[in-house]
Amino acid sequence: MTRPLTFGRRLRGAVATILGGSARDLSRLLGRGSGGMIGGRVALAVDPSVLATLAHDKQAVIVSGTNGKSTTTKMVRAALGTAGTVASNTLGDNMPPGVATALMNEPRAPFAALEVDEMYVPQVAAEVRPAVLVLLNLSRDQLDRVGEIGAVERRLRQGVEENPQAHIVANCDDPLIVSAAWNAPHVTWVAAGSSWGADSTTFPRTGGQVTRTEDGWFVDEQIRRPDPDWWVDQDSRLHGPGVELPLKLSLPGQVNLHNAAQAIAAAVELGVPAAQAAEAVGQVRDVAGRYQEFDVDGRGVRLLLAKNPAGWQEALAMVDPTVNQVVIATNGQIPDGVDLSWLWDVRFEELPQPERLFASGDRAADLAVRLGYAGLEAKLVPDPLSAIRQCQPGPVEVVANYTAFRDLLPQLKQIDRAGRAQ
Repeated sequence: MTRPLTFGRRLRGAVATILGGSARDLSRLLGRGSGGMIGGRVALAVDPSVLATLAHDKQAVIVSGTNGKSTTTKMVRAALGTAGTVASNTLGDNMPPGVATALMNEPRAPFAALEVDEMYVPQVAAEVRPAVLVLLNLSRDQLDRVGEIGAVERRLRQGVEENPQAHIVANCDDPLIVSAAWNAPHVTWVAAGSSWGADSTTFPRTGGQVTRTEDGWFVDEQIRRPDPDWWVDQDSRLHGPGVELPLKLSLPGQVNLHNAAQAIAAAVELGVPAAQAAEAVGQVRDVAGRYQEFDVDGRGVRLLLAKNPAGWQEALAMVDPTVNQVVIATNGQIPDGVDLSWLWDVRFEELPQPERLFASGDRAADLAVRLGYAGLEAKLVPDPLSAIRQCQPGPVEVVANYTAFRDLLPQLKQIDRAGRAQ
């Protein structure tokens, strides 16, 4: 939403942007990273209201939720990119500094597709004033940082209530998301799935018990699953207001069909034709290394990310059952959450026993014990790359949590580049 900017605010914003851009560029030059955080930190230190200045005159989409933020944001960026330049933080820098850097990177873009950490949605939305707010799902994640799931729902609800100008695109299959969006004046409901129900046994607004049925869920006569405006059928056809078209993705898994449905619904709200948006979304092939394939001395490694019980369940469902070599890597560092008791909530029993299964990461022993109780025999190899090298030539599926993924990805990229250069 356009708001007038005084000369003083424009000047402070310009200085902040120059200094933040210099910090970003210096970080890249020194090889310290992408600059996605440091540039924004400097800009916000110079001008705490720089987000509002940078987002002025932009039609912004904010994407938030526990799982699928980066993927859905990249899909939104692809769809909006058919209508104009898009500022976006598609590398996952989803706190205010990362959002500021993304906006600085494309100062003249008419659109913005912004991934935002759930706990920062009210703060970022108050400055950016989004045209569309996409709410994906909620489940417990990093309890040591964000607290129980009810606190997260209240933050999203606050973001909705304080931004009546925003059109809400919300997952009607998740009672927690429905609670957050319940009183929104402008809402589009998308049947985006909720295979993980362990964290939504009650409806936060009333405390009433959620009862699940074959075709949805309900609390009482007044509170029940809203009828979806958009959904994907069993034949991967997308349905929406006046829309029925095939949805063909380059990314695997049912969950990504649901992410795509919400991304397309958001783009349509900003005037992009559904077919045009769907075609662009279908071209998204990887997201910051996720789903990407690498060659490691004849081993075709595909890398999947899983960060919490719900995300693990989705990632395990994407493991190709025809691949007989699987590496699972789990760390317990601060960004992961040091308490890994949630491993016992993941249904590893649904993973077929491959010929070669490796438990890896700095918490490999905890993982191996859990896999053993699931009836899966895993070899303990703490270093994920060493585990991959112990596989035979051929396809290898790797599922890693946050820091294990973060540390392994540059190693795989380097080996893959070296192999292609020979």
